[in-house]
Amino acid sequence: MKSLYEDLPPVEIGGQKLVGRVLFGLLVLVSALVGATVGLLLVYTTDLPQVEALEAYRPSSITELYDDHGQVIGSFALQRRVVAGYDDFAPVLRDALVSIEDKDFYRHSGINFWRIVGAAYRDIESGGKVQGASTLTMQLARNLFLSPDRSFHRKVQEAMLAVQIERRFTKPQIFTLYANQIFLGHGVYGFEAASEFYFGKPARKLTLAEAALLAGLPKGPGIYSPINHPDRTLKRRNLVINAMLEDGKITASQAADARLVPVVLHLQNDPNSLAPYFVEEIRRYLENKYGADQVHEGGLRVYTSLDVDLQKAANRAVLDGLAAYERRHGWKGNLENVLAEGSTIDKYAHPDWDDEPEVNGYVHALVTSTGVGIATLRFGRYAAALGQADVAWTQGKVQNLLQTGDICYVRILLLNASGAARVSLEQDSGAQGALVAIDNATGGIKAMVGGRDFSESKFDRATQAMRQVGSSFKPYVYTAIIDRGGSPDDTILDEPVTFETGSGPYSPHNYDEKFEGIITLRRALAQSRNIPALKLASKVGIKTVIDYAERFGITAKLPPYLPVALGSAEITLMEQTSAYSVFPNDGVRVTPRYITKVTDYEGRVLEEDYPDVKDVVSAHTARIMTTMLREVVLHGTGVAAAKMPFPAAGKTGTTNDFTDAWFVGFSPAMTCGVWMGFDEKKTLGAKETGAHAALPIWINFMTTAMAGKDPGQFQTTDVPGPVIQKVDTPDASPGADETH
Repeated sequence: MKSLYEDLPPVEIGGQKLVGRVLFGLLVLVSALVGATVGLLLVYTTDLPQVEALEAYRPSSITELYDDHGQVIGSFALQRRVVAGYDDFAPVLRDALVSIEDKDFYRHSGINFWRIVGAAYRDIESGGKVQGASTLTMQLARNLFLSPDRSFHRKVQEAMLAVQIERRFTKPQIFTLYANQIFLGHGVYGFEAASEFYFGKPARKLTLAEAALLAGLPKGPGIYSPINHPDRTLKRRNLVINAMLEDGKITASQAADARLVPVVLHLQNDPNSLAPYFVEEIRRYLENKYGADQVHEGGLRVYTSLDVDLQKAANRAVLDGLAAYERRHGWKGNLENVLAEGSTIDKYAHPDWDDEPEVNGYVHALVTSTGVGIATLRFGRYAAALGQADVAWTQGKVQNLLQTGDICYVRILLLNASGAARVSLEQDSGAQGALVAIDNATGGIKAMVGGRDFSESKFDRATQAMRQVGSSFKPYVYTAIIDRGGSPDDTILDEPVTFETGSGPYSPHNYDEKFEGIITLRRALAQSRNIPALKLASKVGIKTVIDYAERFGITAKLPPYLPVALGSAEITLMEQTSAYSVFPNDGVRVTPRYITKVTDYEGRVLEEDYPDVKDVVSAHTARIMTTMLREVVLHGTGVAAAKMPFPAAGKTGTTNDFTDAWFVGFSPAMTCGVWMGFDEKKTLGAKETGAHAALPIWINFMTTAMAGKDPGQFQTTDVPGPVIQKVDTPDASPGADETH
């Protein structure tokens, strides 16, 4: 009898072995892959940064300088960034950024797996590297911790860091870190700084169109720059708007309206350009005290004494004064020509063009073409045409004055958004001007101009230039006399005189080569007579006069020679102006100061500066000298200022050969000093006295500075003076003869 199993096929033991071997091989392969992956991850994580550092992370931020009303006047930074909080970014900006960069930002845990797979597939097909799949968190990880290369190794590290960041921080925190860190073109980092730079407003006030424009920049800040490539910017912005519509963040009507809005920028001027010499003084001080890293990365807040409105008035006054001087002396030509120097019309850019121009400002422009009676110019993104009427003061014809490729100096009369401008031809012969304005009560520097153009010369003629001060030195002579018992009504003989010195006779003269005979000290100072000043200095002793000058704050080493009484000594404009503030301050000197307070990033006060005062002369002496210097304005060499709508006093100064022109004067509230000259010691031209060259600038500035303010009054002279025995210690030596 057959078994039930006899007809069944025999079992093949070898097949079972094959299946087992395949399964075993697969297990080994999977294990190997898992092991390799784990090993690879271990390798990639051995040098992975610790995200815990983000808890204490603070990005490099701008050190900002503020004027006395809280307006920004300057900044120092390696990266132009203004750190903002989550709520400082308008919701429309947050929506725009998420829609275009990372739609699932609020849902994923740092990695969008399907985006990575899709991007990897596309890149494998095209033979490229893994890219285009980064979430906002991954971008943050890359920007903070990793290199910008697009290798597989970096991509894995980026993903792993993103996961760690998501586990440790909330979505708003991650968004805020990203929004403060990202580069957005033209040296700007973070959306707050970008909003202020491109649109002149904080990020919380952005419109839909503006927010969409900024949200489109992270993909390519250079490619989509609204300044350099507005056409690309418009397309990218509209792409962001469409993405927001698809995500339901905006309505179809809002999207349609936003797409029709043209790209309109309100670029902010570099704040450092308003008072560059003042800002540079502060930079040197801060770096010396706190170090360059702290100043350029630490986000300090520096509160200064400057007044923005007064600084603008000072800039205008100096440039207008220089322009008036240039016109008085006629067209000189000798213009730089870029074609002759091997450059081209299309590629040339002048340093002036780095700043946005302003109406009534001055700028160097490039002549792009010339013809009969007309020349076309370019400066930055603006173009202008010069007609014959615009050059009438030169008494020449346009085609003879300018050639294609010339760099000329112009005043801006009108600017249009379209890029068209109206200008008038001016001249830059190299003449320089400087101005310092100081608040009498606090010593705060309210305005400071160190030269015609900071972009062409960083040398500060207000604080660094040592120049002969001419007759503006004479008040120290008269102060010594008054303080030692003299009176403004004392008389002196204005007549030819010769002083016997160790090197021979010294016979000075007056500016007008005339002599007035017996005159009062008051008139002698008002008319800036040289002979009386020298006689008085000889009587009291030139060393005594120098001692008084030093008490007023003059630190320059003054040689004990009699001509120093006429201003042969070299002093900075800053010191001379500060010294004059002693007179309206009742004999008290307040040390000039730039800074009132400095705080760190957290708001802790690092330093706070209070007025530093020192008695110089008695109130009696100071008030008498104020009346005498008031006489200079009312009836003397400064009479052009007599019609000012506020009390004013001061002194002109002119050196031999008209190389330096000065006027230093004051109101009850403010002291201002003005200097004009060339950097090299050469003449400004015949009759370019302090009254003719410097005083108009002073009047221009002070008229604006005092407008709408209570001018105050000078103190009366009824304060009893000291009873001092007059001394007679002659001390005369030869030297340069100063004039007016």
